[in-house]
Amino acid sequence: MKIGIPKEIKTNENRISLVPAGAEALVAAGHQVLVEKGAGLGSGFTDEQYTAVGASIAADADATWAEADLIVKVKEPIEPEWARIKPGQTIFTYFHFAADERLTQAHIGSGAICIAYETVELPSHELPLLTPMSEVAGRMAVHEGAKYLEKLHGGRGLLLGGVPGVAPAKVVILGGGVVGTNAAKIAAGMGAQVVILDLSLERLRYLSDVMPANVQLIFSNRHNLLEQIATADLVIGGVLIHGATAPRLIRREDLKIMQAGAVIVDVAIDQGGCVETIHATTHEDPIYVVDGIIHYGVANMPGGVPRTSTLALTNATFPYVMQLANKGWHQALKDNAALRKGLNIVNGKVTYRGVAQAFGLQYHAPDAAID
Repeated sequence: MKIGIPKEIKTNENRISLVPAGAEALVAAGHQVLVEKGAGLGSGFTDEQYTAVGASIAADADATWAEADLIVKVKEPIEPEWARIKPGQTIFTYFHFAADERLTQAHIGSGAICIAYETVELPSHELPLLTPMSEVAGRMAVHEGAKYLEKLHGGRGLLLGGVPGVAPAKVVILGGGVVGTNAAKIAAGMGAQVVILDLSLERLRYLSDVMPANVQLIFSNRHNLLEQIATADLVIGGVLIHGATAPRLIRREDLKIMQAGAVIVDVAIDQGGCVETIHATTHEDPIYVVDGIIHYGVANMPGGVPRTSTLALTNATFPYVMQLANKGWHQALKDNAALRKGLNIVNGKVTYRGVAQAFGLQYHAPDAAID
């Protein structure tokens, strides 16, 4: 099979979807790997490292897309890439369709087979290809939030961990999943006062056993959320509904009860965000202010630490890439139920329920699509 690795073109996206070790394994299995020129440089991988293990270097994006049967990316194809998609081509990447109707319609019309990292799901309900980037984003959320709390950036002028004799900042985390847990670890380690809100009592009990004493666990409801954000210095949104839009937990009017100069980092932005006033931003222009509250909505946070993120992501994705290459998408999805849940669009049909519901589209069961 011909596997294409395009260069990511989303603003300040420096990750690459395949490292040289992965290319070497695919070539050894009899596949052709075509890497767009310079695609790995942002993550510290040179073209020479890919050619040394048997991959070929494509001169540009057009050549990469035109020759490949399977495209492996990091982020969803954005508008300049849509015309390059071929009918019947398999694309394996983060899509987050439920947050973007134009993106969804473009891929419905493309005739491609779209398999989304974020909806591959194990029987345990773990999302193995979302987890590593959620870990990175959760940890980064604290770093970014701490930075924008500085007065230089319009924040409240607080040091997250305080100092002896001065109280630490308060960090409120919405959601106790992978993002929330990793954010809490970093914030607590920096000495902040941390509160995690979650709907699952089982999850809160687990977190109570593993979190340090400066992390408080509170059941999430409207009353408790408002009470906590009113005194928060940093709010981190880490809620997730598998493959669907994130619930809007913080409304526009809620900003009025927050402290001026507080910071919101909405890691759920890829799924539309859990704050009514959030919109996607970039690493180049990451923040804006609404009603005195700093909003951070960078949609590809892990792209800011591409070396770490690329290695973490490809560790998780590569076994699935190999299955798709060895068997083709049809047989690979038949044989692997977790990978089958990643199928979002095939031949113009929406095969993921959350995406269909987001835009009122007809849903087609993935099992029927591959029979």
